[in-house]
Amino acid sequence: MTQRQVLDPLTLSAQDLVCGRGGMALGPPLSFALPAGRCLLLRGANGSGKTTLLLTLAGLIAPLSGRFSILGAAEEAGQLIHHCGHRNAIKPRLTVSENLRFWARINPSGGLGADEALAETGLARLADLDAGFLSAGQSRRLALARLLVSHRPIWLLDEPTAALDSQGQTLVARLIGRHLETGGLVIAATHDPIALENAETLTLGGQG
Repeated sequence: MTQRQVLDPLTLSAQDLVCGRGGMALGPPLSFALPAGRCLLLRGANGSGKTTLLLTLAGLIAPLSGRFSILGAAEEAGQLIHHCGHRNAIKPRLTVSENLRFWARINPSGGLGADEALAETGLARLADLDAGFLSAGQSRRLALARLLVSHRPIWLLDEPTAALDSQGQTLVARLIGRHLETGGLVIAATHDPIALENAETLTLGGQG
């Protein structure tokens, strides 16, 4: 499957989902159903549970109660989800291109080639540079490029526009919009506005 092929329709559903850390809930139960082709923007103050919700949906933290499921899925959740955290998780001693090729090898799913993904994210001229020399914004672009080389229908994005300038923010909106057009779905925690048509918003309360 390539980045531009249409995906099978999925729905990410949560029923009375309570997320937290150390046994302490970070908010009231959440219930939602996000179908293919839709984006849910998570808003809220620091500490309101946005990151914890994404980690829970990614299967990295167990919910305190309630449940969530991927409806219409024939594969395990781990094969369907990309989690892009607020840390870029790049290998500084590998080149920009080597970082992407490594990611594609351990997460094979027929996405874009590394060169095409770098062109999409504006990093083509830096392909042979050690990733440790990238600026904060360039490192974020490289993290976003990983979404393209290993294509999965569900994107869970934690502050995807962090450290990006206005052009980078436009890039994020374009990548998300294209992913939605192919039948993907996106949940993004963000303090920044992302120019998307018909995006839904979920505002989380919390402990401040």
